[in-house]
Amino acid sequence: MSATEKRATFSLAGIYALRMLGFFMILPVFVLYADELEGVTPLLVGVAIGAYGLTQALLQIPFGMLSDRIGRKPVIVGGLLIFAVGSVVAALSDSITGVIIGRALQGSGAIAAAVMALAADLTREEQRTKAMAMIGMSIGAAFMLALVLGPVFNNWIGVPGIFWLTAVLAIGGIAVALFLVPQPQLEHCHRHRDAEPVAGQFARVLRNFDLLRLDYGILTVHMTITSIFMAVPLVLRDILGLDSSIHWQVYLPVLLGSVVLMVPFVILAEKKRKMKEIFLGAVFVMGVAQVAFYFLYTSLAGLVVALVLFFTAFNLLEAVLPSMVSKIAPAESKGTAMGIYSTSQFTGSFLGGILGGWMQGSFGFGGVFLLGAVSAGLWFLVASGMSRPRNLRNQLLHVGVLSADESDDLLARITSVTGVVEAVIVNEEGVAYLKVDPDAMNPSALDEFSLAEA
Repeated sequence: MSATEKRATFSLAGIYALRMLGFFMILPVFVLYADELEGVTPLLVGVAIGAYGLTQALLQIPFGMLSDRIGRKPVIVGGLLIFAVGSVVAALSDSITGVIIGRALQGSGAIAAAVMALAADLTREEQRTKAMAMIGMSIGAAFMLALVLGPVFNNWIGVPGIFWLTAVLAIGGIAVALFLVPQPQLEHCHRHRDAEPVAGQFARVLRNFDLLRLDYGILTVHMTITSIFMAVPLVLRDILGLDSSIHWQVYLPVLLGSVVLMVPFVILAEKKRKMKEIFLGAVFVMGVAQVAFYFLYTSLAGLVVALVLFFTAFNLLEAVLPSMVSKIAPAESKGTAMGIYSTSQFTGSFLGGILGGWMQGSFGFGGVFLLGAVSAGLWFLVASGMSRPRNLRNQLLHVGVLSADESDDLLARITSVTGVVEAVIVNEEGVAYLKVDPDAMNPSALDEFSLAEA
């Protein structure tokens, strides 16, 4: 990567991490704080936790498309401002209704698609996958760090203080966007089919049942993790007698252990071509973890075992599911497929809050864990019927502006290369979108077709 590409990637990853760190820190502590709010019920606590997901799901694709028209940075800065305002509203609220409004406003600052589009503007086609992966890693790191820091900051400044901190982090993200993120060259600012949704591709993606199975899967994952945080913090405090200030001492070893356990399975899935088996195994383990929660949550050792199982499966699925979407999506529809996938993810967070709150209020902690077990079981049945994903890699070639005849001729030459499974040239972008089989193709076989190699 060039110096500009590294700067763009790290600064955009920083924006994402700053924003998500504040958001995730609320997750392990909000249910402990909510009893202090006026008008609180378990269901409304769930609405407050899930409201962010609803507005995020509704607005992230439209805001991404808006960034094509008015520019990436205005959408990112505007979204971060809305997120900061929502954080302040939540911090100042002494009622559950006010917090719900604040959380909904936080989600309305939906900048995910615009950030990915700006990353595409600022990176060459051959470096884009690496940049996207690094931004994705920043989100995972922010999540794990937040689960540990949430209880610590709750002890120091309380949940209103965390909301204020979230607003400050959002303002910090604005500063990064304005002063650290490079300004893309005008000719590079266009829609990138590998990084953002394209309106004409939605129908094609939604007709793909394997992609729909994966969308259902990520919805289930985030529904489940949101719902268990309606119960686990209360179990630690009220059933097991652990003060909220030391909950991090449970989460930290659980998260570290789950990462260690997860890594070999990711390698096995990618290197040994066992993607479907590992994927289904993780879904099964997620269901087992929920059953373990149900029967063992009154014991600290039992709860820790269930948490390790759950987070091992969760981290594995968070790594494997996007890879499967990328392998299955049509060459020119990856951005659209990932946009629908992200919308499903945020929808799952909303449903997890609503259903988790309702189950806790109606059936207690066991009801929340039973919801997770049933959801995982249904997902396992749905996922079992999907096709085994082929080991394909997305590749982009910068081919320049071509006439129709030149484009047809180049497409014929590209598709004749051994290992090229699918190829589409989009003339207005000057890019060829390919699906290739890396096991069957010579690594340098496509160099002659790319202007980047000229």
